[in-house]
Amino acid sequence: MVSVTLSFNLKPGVSLGDVTSKIEQLARQTLPETVSTSFQGSAQAFQASLQGLGWLLVAAILVIYIVLGILYEDFIHPLTILSSLPSAGFGALLTLLLFKVDLNIYAFVGIILLIGIVKKNGIMMVDFAIEARRDGKSPYQAIYQACLVRFRPIMMTTMAALMGTLPISLGFGAGADARRPLGLAVVGGLVFSQLLTLYLTPVFYTYMEAWQTKLRSRKKHSPASQTDLV
Repeated sequence: MVSVTLSFNLKPGVSLGDVTSKIEQLARQTLPETVSTSFQGSAQAFQASLQGLGWLLVAAILVIYIVLGILYEDFIHPLTILSSLPSAGFGALLTLLLFKVDLNIYAFVGIILLIGIVKKNGIMMVDFAIEARRDGKSPYQAIYQACLVRFRPIMMTTMAALMGTLPISLGFGAGADARRPLGLAVVGGLVFSQLLTLYLTPVFYTYMEAWQTKLRSRKKHSPASQTDLV
């Protein structure tokens, strides 16, 4: 088969991801369907490193849900804990966009680390609320008391994580440019999620508890259950 190799260099300030996407777009627009293209060298290594990262993120969330479901023996409370993850992911992507940093493999690693850091806020509140519910408190009273009691440990752990990743996001030390996306993803996601978690998680918990109560009441008043009682 006849083949042609084209080599290219990057301009200062231009990322490899932007260049590969533009080359693929131009190839689709100009080349006929009988011509196939593929990258070699560093461009191929870059594309190979990004393949499967989205599925890895989904797998991490799924594993966390399964572990939390086994821990609480419930399907609803793990969803309440994971309700803080969308705001954290949005904050991480928004921070990368504001600082004009690409979503590379380091940023993906930062987002995966962010999942493990952020979900502890929901665990602290939901775990306390479950214990309060066992004492006879309503869902609103339980989650409200959980927010008041757990506010200090949530802030302490969040600030500890922020202070630990802040030097990485600022770009200090040798090879800091490569690690900077990781720090920006973690810091941006923590700051954004911290502003919303104490508001979104209690609301989500209250609605999920009300929905779970309705399901239990319907199950009790179902014809099958009435037949069993007879």
